[in-house]
Amino acid sequence: MSEHDSSRSSNRIRSTTVVGIRHNGKVVLGSDGQATMGNTVMKASAKKVRSLYDGAILSGFAGATADAFTLFERFEEKLQQFGGNVTRSAVELAKDWRTDRYLRRLEALLAVAAKDRLLVISGTGDVIEPDDEILAIGSGGPFALAAARAMVRHAPDMDARTIVEQSLTIASEICIYSNDTLTILELE
Repeated sequence: MSEHDSSRSSNRIRSTTVVGIRHNGKVVLGSDGQATMGNTVMKASAKKVRSLYDGAILSGFAGATADAFTLFERFEEKLQQFGGNVTRSAVELAKDWRTDRYLRRLEALLAVAAKDRLLVISGTGDVIEPDDEILAIGSGGPFALAAARAMVRHAPDMDARTIVEQSLTIASEICIYSNDTLTILELE
């Protein structure tokens, strides 16, 4: 990978915050709305999370937008193929992503939330299920993850939506690639 390719990749993947949680019987996934190109804000209200598989699954992305839309489509195809089995669909997508010549060039991470699990899927073949029912990706991910963990530990009765909203807000106050224009989705 050339120096140009390396800097392009890190610019794309770091530029967002997505956080999800399974807490007190609720599943919530949210993101900020800032879309950047290099060090310029191009849009403040981008939608980086969406529902898939007739509303049964939530997914969000960090990375290049066009690449993320391709991955959303591929993931939804896997969900259809495997009858909504999130884990199997994620593993099959990760295998394709790692081995397919076209997909291998995609620069994004996917966060997936279902009633029974949360997953992070990467192009290197990783399918990671967090230990604590909280996931976060993007440049603001570590800030949002820390905030969400603190809220769960010290205010366990706080509802899942509020935890996601407050975590994203805190991340937006720290991460220059995230803002406080939020999109938050919940599983019914």
